[in-house]
Amino acid sequence: MYINDVNLSSLVVGEPSESYQSGATLNRWVEVLVDCPGSTGLFTYRLPAQLEIKPGDILSVPFGAQQLGAIAIRLLAQPNVDLPPEKIREVEDIVSVGFFPSAYWELLNRVAAYYYTPLIQVIRVALPPGLLGRSQRRIRLVGGREAGGREQGAGGSRYLLASADPLAFLTPTARQVWELLQGQPAGDYSFVYVQQKVKSAYRGIRELLRFGLVESYLEPPRLTRPKLQKAVTLTGTIDEDLTTRQREILEVLRRHGGELWQNELLQTCNASSSILKTLAQKGYIVIEEREVLRTEQGPALVGDGAKSLTAAQASALATIQTLDEFAHVLLHGVTGSGKTEVYLQAIAPLLNQGKSALVLVPEIGLTPQLTDRFRARFGNKVSVYHSALSDGERYDTWRQMLTGEPQVVIGTRSAVFAPLPNLGLIILDEEHDSSFKQDSPIPTYHARTVAQWRAELENCPLVLGSATPSLETWVSVRRQGSGGAGEQGSRGAGGEFVTPNSSLFTPHSSLRTHYLSLPERINSRPLPPVEIVDMRQELQKGNRSIFSRSLQAALQELQERKQQGILFIHRRGHSTFVSCRSCGYVLECPHCDVSLAYHHTEEKATELLRCHYCNYARSHPKFCPDCSSPYLKFFGSGTQRVTQELARQFPELRLIRFDSDTTRNKGSHRTLLTQFANGEADLLVGTQMLTKGLDLPQVTLVGVVAADGLLNLSDYRASERAFQTLTQVAGRAGRGEDPGRVIVQTYTTEHQVIAAVRSHDYQSFSEAELEQRQALNYPPYGRLILLRLSSLDPIQVQNTAQIIATALSTEEFEILGPAPASILRVANRYRWQILIKFAPDALPQLPDWEEVRSLCPSSVSLTIDVDPINIM
Repeated sequence: MYINDVNLSSLVVGEPSESYQSGATLNRWVEVLVDCPGSTGLFTYRLPAQLEIKPGDILSVPFGAQQLGAIAIRLLAQPNVDLPPEKIREVEDIVSVGFFPSAYWELLNRVAAYYYTPLIQVIRVALPPGLLGRSQRRIRLVGGREAGGREQGAGGSRYLLASADPLAFLTPTARQVWELLQGQPAGDYSFVYVQQKVKSAYRGIRELLRFGLVESYLEPPRLTRPKLQKAVTLTGTIDEDLTTRQREILEVLRRHGGELWQNELLQTCNASSSILKTLAQKGYIVIEEREVLRTEQGPALVGDGAKSLTAAQASALATIQTLDEFAHVLLHGVTGSGKTEVYLQAIAPLLNQGKSALVLVPEIGLTPQLTDRFRARFGNKVSVYHSALSDGERYDTWRQMLTGEPQVVIGTRSAVFAPLPNLGLIILDEEHDSSFKQDSPIPTYHARTVAQWRAELENCPLVLGSATPSLETWVSVRRQGSGGAGEQGSRGAGGEFVTPNSSLFTPHSSLRTHYLSLPERINSRPLPPVEIVDMRQELQKGNRSIFSRSLQAALQELQERKQQGILFIHRRGHSTFVSCRSCGYVLECPHCDVSLAYHHTEEKATELLRCHYCNYARSHPKFCPDCSSPYLKFFGSGTQRVTQELARQFPELRLIRFDSDTTRNKGSHRTLLTQFANGEADLLVGTQMLTKGLDLPQVTLVGVVAADGLLNLSDYRASERAFQTLTQVAGRAGRGEDPGRVIVQTYTTEHQVIAAVRSHDYQSFSEAELEQRQALNYPPYGRLILLRLSSLDPIQVQNTAQIIATALSTEEFEILGPAPASILRVANRYRWQILIKFAPDALPQLPDWEEVRSLCPSSVSLTIDVDPINIM
């Protein structure tokens, strides 16, 4: 077990306390990592006699004037010689026992070291919210709330109580604090809140404390705890001495197997709790508190058995099942080729062996369908873990993992830290998706990278599945499979990897990297043909609609045939921006350097303009703020604008919008998809969410309204993302019995991405794109580290960025910038960035990041993003 970036010289928050006797047992002290901003060292605490503490336990400890969460790192027989034993404080309590096994510690330390993050920050990501609690200082009135403190207890000032107007002796600040507390029913506020409301509040509080009018106390951390509920258990036979009503209640209990939750029993019998207390006193029942697990409840599902596999699926499954140690597997299957069935059949034997599986998915919108398939196959062995769960649900699901029972955990990127003790397989579905990378807060980890480390430490296979693999994964597989990064490989029959020198990289190779191909859809269904429509020609022929004539005809046909379709739009909202047609003024967010998008709420409601970065909103003005012209026009098309235009042109088509505006509430993803799957709508109109693995067999038409919004971005990954998005959304069509059709509208038909999407040709696209990346030394051939700086002061953040860039100047790596971010201001914070580029083969001496941080004044925030995905 090791800990990077932890200062091993012991630090102590001192408070007098009695010391241990010399005859006490060994290991009387413990070094802990405390969850306190700015404190990255280890702190020494004394072990209470009643607590059995071991390394890896999560503790609650006193720290200054607070109680904080802490992690037990190691036990000590003697404290540091520089620490007087009487100054060492005592551990308060144990929150959770034995959470961190050695392999898990190794993983957390790797993440901390690689992403230049304090270890405690990584631990915060790994643990469910509320487990590391923080106490807060509060102020409350002593006794009653009557003015002047006339009801004060013994602690009140007699001098004040004897005066006619006790408040007259208080300073204005103390009086303000007093009146603030008087205005609250309980007369109780946090110290932080009082400071926010009253200037120099600490002086007034000190005065009120001196007079005994208020008291200060420490509220303990509000830790997440198990949920307890009263259960009623039948213990004796029903005798003659009972009343008729008592017999009825016991009979209901007997018919339910002798056990029921108390509230359920009372509701069923329409009884009060007093009658249950009487029965408990007579010994007929026992009432006790039991834990109720808070877990996400899915719909009732019919059990599902294993499906018959295609030859390619069977070959891929056979390879995965032969792997009983760490291996890096790319399952490259076209959309609709049955990757999920391979996952399911690979997991089934592991559960029988007492092992668990971890399945990571990009976003919450993808989990309902996937989760349902897994639950239909494995029942209650499936748990879901993601940030949209309540704190209680995450806490209980997390504790269920610690039991060691064989189970399947499905989750988003943070689930890569799920504490499954006996891990047999890790799967990343849609591994190319940028949602697996965390931009903020720190650590800025990529779930794919962390999953690979975890698979190595757990010695289990890692399966990466995608129809459009990330170029990093593609090159990694090629490099290890062919022995050289520069060689061009291609797919051979049966999913083997053929290099130019004809050496065969078979699944049975001794190398740990495996390429498995699923080149065809289930039941030999064809990939949908992709029609590219040139919108320039549409305009020349007089069509000013946002829909081409081809797409209009297809939508009309969809309506006539009673089929279903999907329309993909690059962004949500109604319009990209609002501009004055007289002077050209564009309405912008006052806090961010971006235009406001128009959001239509409902008919006759206030027209709303909203910022997609800071969520600032304002009503749509009647006149231009610059020239007072009434001619304001909406430009661009979002999901709202498209749905309005569809309602106008195709009033008979039933529509469902599927974007982040309509899926904010818990369970809304499932609700909308269920409605669509049940045939309650003809068309699903949405944004990027539609590309993330949705399996809707009844969809025969996919339309891309404007592909250009994906292509023309100032990011070296723009082409890769555009190809992945368009290929994935095209793959939603034709998964059922009826053939599919895809229509892509664009103003740049000659773009290489459009040509590759038309022919579903990943190979040609990747070769062309990799050639450009290699020439410019961009990933996957080069490595990047992005420094993001932000501040409320535009001059200070610019100067700081220049100072850091000058300090970093060296021949060992290339510095790009400093430069303002593509959107300079977001939420009133001005943003600059510096990009460090270097070749991984000749890893340079990287900067001392603590030195770099020391160059930042406190008003400037610095984030170090290793291997950034988003550099805009």
